[in-house]
Amino acid sequence: MTVPFRIIDTGVREGRANIAFDAALIEARQDGLVPDTIRFLRFPATALIGRHQDLSREVDLDYCAEHGIGLVRRITGGGAIYLDERQLGWELVFERSALGVAALPEVTEKICTSIASGLSRLGVDARFRPRNDIEVDGRKISGTGGFYDGDVLIYQGTVLIDLDADRMVSALRVPDSKLAKRELDSAAERVVTLRNLLGNDAPSIPEVQAALVDGLCDGLGVEAEWGEISPDEERLALRAFDKEIGTQEFLHEIDNAADDEGVLTGSHTSAGGTIDAYAKLEGPTREILQRVLLTGDFFVTPPRFVLDLEAHLAGTRLDEIASAVDRFFAEHQTDTLSVLPGDFVSAISSALEQADHDKLQ
Repeated sequence: MTVPFRIIDTGVREGRANIAFDAALIEARQDGLVPDTIRFLRFPATALIGRHQDLSREVDLDYCAEHGIGLVRRITGGGAIYLDERQLGWELVFERSALGVAALPEVTEKICTSIASGLSRLGVDARFRPRNDIEVDGRKISGTGGFYDGDVLIYQGTVLIDLDADRMVSALRVPDSKLAKRELDSAAERVVTLRNLLGNDAPSIPEVQAALVDGLCDGLGVEAEWGEISPDEERLALRAFDKEIGTQEFLHEIDNAADDEGVLTGSHTSAGGTIDAYAKLEGPTREILQRVLLTGDFFVTPPRFVLDLEAHLAGTRLDEIASAVDRFFAEHQTDTLSVLPGDFVSAISSALEQADHDKLQ
C-alpha cells in the first residue's frame, strides 16, 4: 500500500524563517521524523536570491531597505525572485525512490508537468518549459528548482496569483542579457499572473492549492492527505535559522565578488543558466589560478559541490583547468539541470581572457 504524501501549509512566515523550515524539513525527512511532504508557504515582501548568486549584483539593496523588503538567500540554486503574500509557494520533500526516477532533469520535467496540469484545471493553458519554468503563452507563471541532499530531494516553486510588477522590477537587478534573449523591454513582460489571465475570476489560495495537489497526485501517481506540522520540524527550523540561514553572514556569503583588487571577471551562459567566474592569479608569470569564485543562477546538487570545485581548482595551472574540472566531475557524484563541466571551464576561460587583454595594454 502506498504511503501518502503529507500536505502542510506553514502560512506567511518571515523569509529567512521560511528557508530555515526548508532545511528543517529535509533533515526531518532524512531522519525519518516526517513522511514525504507537500508544503505550501507564503512570504511577506521579500527578495530571494539563489544559493550561488552575488547579492549586490542581483538585488537593489537600497530600494529594498527603503521599502521594507526582506533579503534572503535560498538553499536552492536558480535566479533571484521577488515574492509577497500574493504569490503561493509550493514544494515537495521526498525520498529519491518515491517517483521511480532519480536524475534531476527527469524529476524536474515530471514535477513541472504535474504542476502545469494542476494550473490548467484553473482555466489557463500552463505548460512546462525546460529547463525549469512553467509558462502560459510564453510568459512565466511559476519558476522552480531543487536539489538532492543524499537520498532526499527538495523541489520547490511559486505560483504568481497576483503581483506588484513595478515593485518586483525595482527590487531586482535583472540583467539586460536575460531580457534581450526574450526580446523584452522589462522583467515585468516576462511574467504573468492568474489575475492577469482570469481577472475577477482568479482563484483563491485554497483553490490554487487544491488544483496543484490534484495535478501532483495524478501526474506523479501518488496520494496526498492534509497533516500537521511537527514539533521536530519547528525545533530544527529554529536551529537552522540561528546557526546559518537567519544570519547576515549567510546572506552576504557572496557579495560584490568583483570588488577585490586584481580579480578577473568572466561569464558564460548556456542552457543550464549563467555562470559568472571571479578569478585571481598568482606566480611570477601569473600562470597559476590562486582562487576562483563561481556564481550564477545554475542548478547543481549537492549545493556544496560548487564550493568543493572551487577548492579543487585553487593552485591549478591555467593550462590544466579544463582537465581538472573534468576530473572533478568524474570523481564526485553530482546532478545538474543542463549545466556541463565545459560550461564552468568556459566561464573561467572568459575571466582569463581579461588577463590576456591586460597584458596587451
